[in-house]
Amino acid sequence: MKILFYGAKDYDHLYFDQLAADPGYECQIDFLSANLDATTAPLCKGYEAVCAFVNADCSLPVLERFHEEGVRLLLLRCAGFNNVDLAAAKEFGITVLRVPGYSPEAVAEFAMTLALAANRRIHKAYIKVRNNNFSLDGLLGYNLHDGVAGIVGTGKIGAAMARICKGFGMEVIAYDKYPNPALKDILTYVELDELLRRSDLISLHCPLTPENHHMINAETIAQMKDSAILVNTSRGPLIDTDALLEALRRHKFAAVALDVYEDEDEQVFEDFSDNVLANDKVALLLAFPNVIVTSHQAFFTHTALQAIAVTTMENAYAFAHGEELKNKVE
Repeated sequence: MKILFYGAKDYDHLYFDQLAADPGYECQIDFLSANLDATTAPLCKGYEAVCAFVNADCSLPVLERFHEEGVRLLLLRCAGFNNVDLAAAKEFGITVLRVPGYSPEAVAEFAMTLALAANRRIHKAYIKVRNNNFSLDGLLGYNLHDGVAGIVGTGKIGAAMARICKGFGMEVIAYDKYPNPALKDILTYVELDELLRRSDLISLHCPLTPENHHMINAETIAQMKDSAILVNTSRGPLIDTDALLEALRRHKFAAVALDVYEDEDEQVFEDFSDNVLANDKVALLLAFPNVIVTSHQAFFTHTALQAIAVTTMENAYAFAHGEELKNKVE
């Protein structure tokens, strides 16, 4: 099978090169640094499969071009698939396979890292000390121990975050439409309103759906403590950025930490250090001293990259050999 990788970075070669060289997978991989969109889709000519990441454009025009060029398989080297027009994929007979779980601990550990860094102003302290300023002004934070952690979404990542919070000596409560009874010794399920009202730390770990778009909005923010810490390592549109900015202006939140944010697709994973960001809301968020924004890096560990590569290649092999497609998106 010939596979074309879109949006490939140097780190994608770390494990995919090794696996592609394994004759057992029976595939050839070619890498493109250009990301997938309507202008680059025609480059798929001559390939049976394409591989894309979370920031790729997998809309109807792109999938239609894939169909015209004979592409039968779309491999997502990520868990999320909200960027894929699934109806179009079905119409054109293109199978979509994803990586549903690679390293939930990687994302959960990063979520707690962000919570701690934003709460204790590590980002500010680092800059102050580099400027020979060792004062403590502006660095006051809150204890997490004996506080309440609210986990929204208790899949593998949310469960890993719950265990971390438990280890910090926090009471852990959670909201999920589908409670996991295996977590009964770690957390207590409550309604979302109660979670928002009681939590000192609120961490989002749910997929993006039409139902939970902007689940964090002016109304739900108003229910939170003024001293709450809000963390999002899931999907940007879970939070209404305009409502968040307005709340920050009113000194809501002890800290906010975002690894994802609305309209990030055009700039995520790219270097704009010599340019001007089109997304002015990011600049506004960074103006607040209690806000940390990172670039969708929660997954970014060696363990996760290796797991992503292995699952992606196994998905391709299963498709090519008519085996069960365990990770099919429908």
